[in-house]
Amino acid sequence: MKQKLKKLATSSKEKLAKKKDKSAADGKAPRITNDTVASHREEVLSSARKYIYPLQHSRHRIVIISVALFIVAVVAFFGYMILALYRYHSTSTFVYNVTRVLPFPVAKAGSDFVAYENYLFEVRRYKHYYETQQQVNFNEQSGQEQLANFQKQALDTVIQDAFIKQLAEERGITVTNAEVDQQLELMRSQNRLGGSDQVLEDVLKEYWGWSTNDFERQLRKELLAQKVLAANDTATRAEAESTLGQIRAGGDFATLAREKSDDASTAEAGGDYGIDITRSTADIDARVVDALFGMQKDQVSDLIETPQGFEIVKLLESDGTTVKAAHILFEYQDIGTFVKPVQDDKGTRRFIGL
Repeated sequence: MKQKLKKLATSSKEKLAKKKDKSAADGKAPRITNDTVASHREEVLSSARKYIYPLQHSRHRIVIISVALFIVAVVAFFGYMILALYRYHSTSTFVYNVTRVLPFPVAKAGSDFVAYENYLFEVRRYKHYYETQQQVNFNEQSGQEQLANFQKQALDTVIQDAFIKQLAEERGITVTNAEVDQQLELMRSQNRLGGSDQVLEDVLKEYWGWSTNDFERQLRKELLAQKVLAANDTATRAEAESTLGQIRAGGDFATLAREKSDDASTAEAGGDYGIDITRSTADIDARVVDALFGMQKDQVSDLIETPQGFEIVKLLESDGTTVKAAHILFEYQDIGTFVKPVQDDKGTRRFIGL
């Protein structure tokens, strides 16, 4: 009898266990009480950790690999740029655009670094003009020799420009946006920049590979150099002012032109240009032309500052659209006269060998 009861109890336990297993298999959650909640939470968290820890480890590895790849890319990029600029002297569009963003130096003028971009600006416009307008092949030996000569000249130019800026800063000389706009407007009024802005853009792009911003940049640089020369070349200014004073006192314009003018092509003719001048005459500075068309017959101008020097002009004849005139030119001294002492004093370092 006892054995039968024992078998019955065992059978009941097995049925109860099977029933519990079936309930778990059917998705029925076990009963949670206040006494079992802590252990149940720990059981659930333990099950989740086996998924969380590998994910955190993978994310950490991804961050490390990404940072490492970024550092390698940066090092490779700067390595390429250093070789392209300082060993191979590349002038490619990609390299040029990079130098417009990152200030790689090409030289040092005194305490100021000279941007590599300034050098490439000069070389690229030169190459563009001679490749497109003169059909020079810079892959041939003669073209390579021509380019090598200009590269040396371009490097000297940008170093000189840096010292001109220093001279300008010492004297408080600047070129304002209004002055650049005024010069542009003057050139436009005389039809020297084409019939429209689009024509100007097309011409600049065709001949120099420039945008209008590039043209304004070049104009600003020329105006600054002119201002620095006018301020430093006191001897030439004094000679021009003295001659103008003699004319105002009754001196003969033609005689003084023969004696004083630095324009050998017109001096013997008493300064007479010998041509009919219109507002669009490109051979005469726009400021001179502008002054002539605002004068009366036989009137003599004040000193006119041009990129070449100081000029005095006299209106000989005018019919409203065409004029005849004479001038006396006082050429500036070479700007190197004023730059060289500063350059010798402060010193120069070139970072590329040409």
